[in-house]
Amino acid sequence: MKPNSPRGRVLHAAVAGAALAGLLTACGGSGGSGGSTSSGPVTLQFWGWANGQEALVKEFNAAHKDVKLKYTKVTDQLTIQKQLSNALKAKSAPCLVQNTAEYVTSWVSQGALADITKYVEPSKSKFNAGSWAGVQVQGKIYGVPTSSAPAFTIYRTDVFKKYGLKAPTTWDEFIAAGKVLTKHGIKITNYAGEDPSTLEVLAMQAGAHWYAIDGDAWKVDFQDAGSLKAAQVIQDIIDDDLNSTLSFADYAAVQRNFDKGRTATRQISTWQMSGMVQNFTDSFGDWALSPWPTFAGEAAKTPAGTNQSGGMNLVTEQCAHQQQAAEAALWLSTDNSAVKTMASPTTGSGVMPALADSSSYVDEAISQKLLGTNYEPAKKVVTDSLNTVTSDWVFGPDWTAMFTELQTQWGRVVGKQEKVTDLLAHMQEWTVQDLKSRGISVKG
Repeated sequence: MKPNSPRGRVLHAAVAGAALAGLLTACGGSGGSGGSTSSGPVTLQFWGWANGQEALVKEFNAAHKDVKLKYTKVTDQLTIQKQLSNALKAKSAPCLVQNTAEYVTSWVSQGALADITKYVEPSKSKFNAGSWAGVQVQGKIYGVPTSSAPAFTIYRTDVFKKYGLKAPTTWDEFIAAGKVLTKHGIKITNYAGEDPSTLEVLAMQAGAHWYAIDGDAWKVDFQDAGSLKAAQVIQDIIDDDLNSTLSFADYAAVQRNFDKGRTATRQISTWQMSGMVQNFTDSFGDWALSPWPTFAGEAAKTPAGTNQSGGMNLVTEQCAHQQQAAEAALWLSTDNSAVKTMASPTTGSGVMPALADSSSYVDEAISQKLLGTNYEPAKKVVTDSLNTVTSDWVFGPDWTAMFTELQTQWGRVVGKQEKVTDLLAHMQEWTVQDLKSRGISVKG
């Protein structure tokens, strides 16, 4: 997965325990090779991909005598899923593995994760509700949140000022501004043909539920009112040619497009600013933040973030030292120095912590160079967005396969070969059949 893609969400919501009974069949683990059983300090294998984790491990090891972390850096989010699958089969899974919320249900259903509720639940109050929900399935806790992803709009103040526009507060205003800008050869957003996450997050914001629990079965609904409301916004933008269609495969071209003012806004999170700072040459100080646009007449509601977001460290069932792993994960997410290391775009990934109060870390997570005089007001936009995060989204047990299919079809939507509603109808049929083929009870 490209680090610049908006894919990979902090999204997840708590799933009621009783509702999932019988839907997830977790196999008992054998307590495998995730930790050392020799004399001396316990050594826990830790896999991750985020920038700054090597420094984080050094900090942990310096602060602990009885438990040590041995870090392996993995290329990216998708690679870690493949490598974990192979390691589980070989009974050689690490104790701690970085991940994101959309994969948790699937790993639990395969018996890959340890229930660490008794070790970490007393620390629940240290984390914000959205992040804490992401590590839960069936009311049990399988990891510790590491980061949040406040979601907001970043826009070119000079471009908006030139054409007499204000930062859009609603999607209707967003489209209206796009119609003004397109007359001058400027697009208001970019839809990459390989990245359907725009549809996912707008559906989430609109109150859609692609997956839900209905009694003893999964309910699938890609055509509910929220999904259709999101689809209309996207369709209007595509039909009126308000969007660029640059692929993230050419990251430099995407960044150049923003830097040169040919695309005027992005819906992003804090971590994505680092890519802008590293690649821009012309537009430093010309950017500002505004809240994520709302649907007309609705209160502020933001999707649960964008890529590299909503991180967590999960504890595997094969880990021979699950309590130590859980406690290590808590330290990595709550120690003040460790949190600062990861929040900084210089020493870490520039992500916001998952803590209940992350306001003191905003300075580290956003770029004064990029925002210029708009830096101070941007802080409130970031902290406010964490208070309006969607908290009722559920990832289905075949999420990875479903999203892959969604990706294969999304390019046809961006290319005007089919409508967004056609894609939703296809995904409804495809997902129901996919779940049935896996022997999973489904309604839809």
